[in-house]
Amino acid sequence: MRHEDIWRAIDTLAAERGLSASGLARRAGLNATTFNISKRSTPDGRARWPSTESVSKVLGAADATLEEFASLVSGARALPAGGRPTTRRLPMIAMTQAALPGFFDDSGYPSGKDWDEAGLPEVSDPHAFAIEVSGDALEPVYRDGDMLIVSPLAPVRRGDRVVLKDRKGRVMVRQVVRRSPRGVDARSLNPARGDIRLGTEAIVWMHRIVWVSQ
Repeated sequence: MRHEDIWRAIDTLAAERGLSASGLARRAGLNATTFNISKRSTPDGRARWPSTESVSKVLGAADATLEEFASLVSGARALPAGGRPTTRRLPMIAMTQAALPGFFDDSGYPSGKDWDEAGLPEVSDPHAFAIEVSGDALEPVYRDGDMLIVSPLAPVRRGDRVVLKDRKGRVMVRQVVRRSPRGVDARSLNPARGDIRLGTEAIVWMHRIVWVSQ
């Protein structure tokens, strides 16, 4: 758990309730400046954490559960909180196209004009895209026709399922078993296919799967 993850979760919770961080603080009965940027570090530059009491009051004011807040700490939300899920036209390609040139920039964001579109649940990441599973390579977890929503901005941690591209040009779906500054150990979703270990220098980009239609 990182200092910036907690503050990002508070900011996101406020935005999902149509509030600023100051507005959420006021609704929670806190001083309006409680979550200001200037309050997130000490005068000498050390990280300052929100108090447990502040977080508890915020969850009550936002009618949010601890589990919901934890999901925001872990990364981008798959679906908006509360109400009827909204949809967004996301750029979409088939898994068989993902390794072809011209579909991604150097950061792994969608690029080019050859993407299709799909109306899928809204995500907070403006760079999010969808990949349609083709064939049986990802069974039994994902099947032919399943749609994966991928968020380049969502933090990746152990246990997450990701889409990654390596220096050989391969694009694959794996589950992160271990991640360190030296590289990643990743498990295949299909037992018939081998697990991999990639050094950091061998990975072009790696993005988290945040939602799946099945």
